[in-house]
Amino acid sequence: MNNFLIKELVTDDFLSELKSIDFDKSYAEQVVNKYNYKNIKIFGLNAAQANILKQTALSVGSDCATPRDTITGNVISADCILGGSISQLKKIAVKLGVQPFGLRQLGRQIEKLISVTMDKKHSVQIMGILNLTNNSFSDGGMYSDFDKAVEHLNKLISDGADMIDIGAESTKPYSESVSPKEQLDKILPVLDYIRNNNIEIPVSIDTRSSEVAKRCLNSGATAINDVSGLTYDTNMQSVIADYGCPVIIQHSKGTPDIMQNSPHYDNLMDEIYIDLSRKVSKAVAGGIKRENIIIDPGIGFGKTREHNFEILRRIEELQGLDCPVLLGLSRKSLLNMPDADNDTKDIFTVALNTLAIQRKVDILRVHNVKLHKTLLEVLK
Repeated sequence: MNNFLIKELVTDDFLSELKSIDFDKSYAEQVVNKYNYKNIKIFGLNAAQANILKQTALSVGSDCATPRDTITGNVISADCILGGSISQLKKIAVKLGVQPFGLRQLGRQIEKLISVTMDKKHSVQIMGILNLTNNSFSDGGMYSDFDKAVEHLNKLISDGADMIDIGAESTKPYSESVSPKEQLDKILPVLDYIRNNNIEIPVSIDTRSSEVAKRCLNSGATAINDVSGLTYDTNMQSVIADYGCPVIIQHSKGTPDIMQNSPHYDNLMDEIYIDLSRKVSKAVAGGIKRENIIIDPGIGFGKTREHNFEILRRIEELQGLDCPVLLGLSRKSLLNMPDADNDTKDIFTVALNTLAIQRKVDILRVHNVKLHKTLLEVLK
């Protein structure tokens, strides 16, 4: 007996696969959702909600994993995993629309999650890093001098950076805080140079200080990159809200001086997702427009090397927060090459960022802009 030739299909473009077998073209776009599958984790349902959700899933031929004691009603809070094709999940969302216990809202959220993750048009922006510090992990001291700083700024721009991230406080592991005055003494002259030379490029300021943020926004900066996720300085949120500017909200576990002291997670991606969700909700409640929020999982900020790689493998999960996702792994310790030169680190950085692009990251924060712009050209 001859063996059949079979293979697994691994593709985001299942419509093309259907067309390749001469499937009915008039029906292909309707049926494609039957072949796209998603698993959705839903947090904190009560027993009644979880039981109804499971029965609804079974009614359309999919399933929902629930805690064992859910069926007896013997759970206070149930995290569930709903799985099925896009077609099935849409049917579940519709059916939840007529269910009690607040499940109508869950149906709306499932529909929105499907829309966010399926319909997203993907383009990648490259953020160039300009460190004005003396002690950054890869280029500390290289651009702390004004002339060298503006020379590197111009190189980042000529290499094709879509935006520039300027910082004067290193937040590498075990680093100490830098006063607002020290940060401003280095950043403001560069911002003056940008303004005086009519350089039109978005500039974010990498700072945890609301004083630095406010002064820099007054001097032409257009965004703030707060690695503490608006938790270090209690005035930062109101400054961002008042200026109506974009803000990068990052996940970190502890401050830089202690964050790498044996970081531990029970469920890494859940904890990052929940933390960022809470920070985004708090920011919106505090007057920051949701469309101005960018999220960053914080590679190296209270994470082991294994944690960092898990984030990279699963970073698409963060799309459910419906905010652009920034990733900054350039030259960091996950490369595991502390003695290599920066050129070597950049080669491996661009290799890992290739995976990030495939996983639909929106912004890559990098030291070597030219190499990454070349990568994007190759991947077109």
